[in-house]
Amino acid sequence: MARLTKRYIDSLPVPDGEQFIFDELLPGFGLRLYPTGRKTFLVQYRSGGRTRRVSLGRFGTVTPDEARGRARELLGTVAAGCNPSEDRRQERLAPTVASLCERFLDEHAKQHCKPFTIREYRRLIEKHIKPAMGAFRLSDVARADVSELHHRMRATPYQANQALSVMSKMFNLSEIWGLRPDGSNPCRHVKKYRVHQRERFLSQEELQRLGKVLSDCEADGSESTPVVSAFRLLILTGCRLSEIRTLKWEFVKPGYLVLPDSKTGPRRIPLTPEIEAVLAQIPEIEGNPYIITGLVDGQPINDLQKPWRRIRELSRLEGVRIHDLRHTYASNAVMGGMDILMVSKLLGHTQIQTTMRYAHLADDPVKAAAAKIANSLGQAMKAETTDDDPTPPATDETEVSNVVQFPMRTGT
Repeated sequence: MARLTKRYIDSLPVPDGEQFIFDELLPGFGLRLYPTGRKTFLVQYRSGGRTRRVSLGRFGTVTPDEARGRARELLGTVAAGCNPSEDRRQERLAPTVASLCERFLDEHAKQHCKPFTIREYRRLIEKHIKPAMGAFRLSDVARADVSELHHRMRATPYQANQALSVMSKMFNLSEIWGLRPDGSNPCRHVKKYRVHQRERFLSQEELQRLGKVLSDCEADGSESTPVVSAFRLLILTGCRLSEIRTLKWEFVKPGYLVLPDSKTGPRRIPLTPEIEAVLAQIPEIEGNPYIITGLVDGQPINDLQKPWRRIRELSRLEGVRIHDLRHTYASNAVMGGMDILMVSKLLGHTQIQTTMRYAHLADDPVKAAAAKIANSLGQAMKAETTDDDPTPPATDETEVSNVVQFPMRTGT
């Protein structure tokens, strides 16, 4: 034991092996010497029948007086029944955002989400969330950290909002799993960017052009019958691309297409004569259960984007996406006066808010109804006065008012 001062420590030779020297004034406060010449201050104490050590910093970075002050504070907490060594160990082992991401994907997404959604979650996590805060301890993540990441992605607002939603899901689960206190989700009050949803849908003239191109492509063999039929079915059913691409013959039931597992769960799509006519033209390939087939035996077509780009160019529909065919189905339903709840059911939406994006398209039927009512009332007000009208005719001496006189109630 010795009094640990700067002069004394500087005079110590480099040992052959690890060596400990303890301060004679403050029991438990010591210095660890390494064969490399490094010297580190520490506190040593016993807890739970074991010797514990806590590092206080390297000599040269921390002065002996500073280290002694820290040692006195730590030894005070030990006397109060605490275990700073164990606290630090738990802190080092504390879950990080990266570990939460993996648990989220493994225990939540795999159990509750579709494969495409899982892939999208992983892409957002690996590309944005982990690089920004993967090393952060879960307990240390604050709203400012989330807001900073969201702001950093402002150039792609849709992606930024998606990342925010994924983080919010993860931190909600961290509370359920007991990793953070209840009500501590740091994503709360971080406002999403305003994103203008694309609502492109085809006009009647554009639909006619597309229909002709589809017929021409099928006739000259530039596109296969299953490919052409896929786009016809997309227009006639309003289905999602994945629902048509993976459609099986066994899903065709009397009166309905019965999808056992769509994006929003099981769906039943009414079979109209137009849809039945399209299905009747598609050759059923032995050994392949899928309706829209490609080049791989026993599998559905892998890609409809390339043929769509060719068909889109021939139809002069620049910028129109396959998903816009679904928008076209929905917009025609709404503009035709169909109730928004019925449109929601036809599209397979689980939330009416998703369908409400089309509600403004009902303005034309509303305007037509309003015009019809106004015209009827206007004609009534313009009706000519009949001969038995009790209003006396106007004379030179009498000026007749155009105001309609309502009977007045007399007092009793």
